Amino acid sequence: MIDVGANGRVSDGGVFSNTKFYQKLKENKLKIPEPDYLPRSNIKLPFVFVADDAFPLSDNIMKPYPQRNMTREQRIFNYRLSRARRIVENAFGILSSRFRILLNSINLEPDKTSTIVLACCYLQNFLRQKNIQIFLQDSFDFEDVSSGQVRPGSWRNNNQQLISLESCQQRNSTTTSKDIRNKYCEYFNNIGAVQWQNNIFNE
Repeated sequence: MIDVGANGRVSDGGVFSNTKFYQKLKENKLKIPEPDYLPRSNIKLPFVFVADDAFPLSDNIMKPYPQRNMTREQRIFNYRLSRARRIVENAFGILSSRFRILLNSINLEPDKTSTIVLACCYLQNFLRQKNIQIFLQDSFDFEDVSSGQVRPGSWRNNNQQLISLESCQQRNSTTTSKDIRNKYCEYFNNIGAVQWQNNIFNE
């Protein structure tokens, strides 16, 4: 699902809240699977989209804890969440490295710019379906899950980093969504812990 064409003066949180994706998410029309048990546990939690501070915390959108006064457990949760978000970074990084017009401002009318961005996304999906091995060869990050070591994808060699999104100013997260985040945090620090997650304290 792609949404293109919001005014640049609108905050990132405002852009997201005006998308069809967000509306369908709020109306429970995205056909997200029902909550399920986490591996090796009796904890049943909803499926979530991983996000950063630019997005609101909700039952199905998981964002990090605020940076101030974090506990050790919260830091580990944030670390695990940030590693999961690398998949999102790979998607945008590969797209922009293949279609380099996306690495700079596009000096065209908004309608034409939207058409170009949509065309790049369509072409990305088309090429990926035709021959994914060649199209994505060495493009994405590879992680050794046993050691936590990550080999960066080739798109990261472009020396042009993705722009960070503006933090969302919404502060109306529900008690339920905060409780879901706390339960994921507890899981990642106990049953779902991996040995390399403590690397955050060595960096």
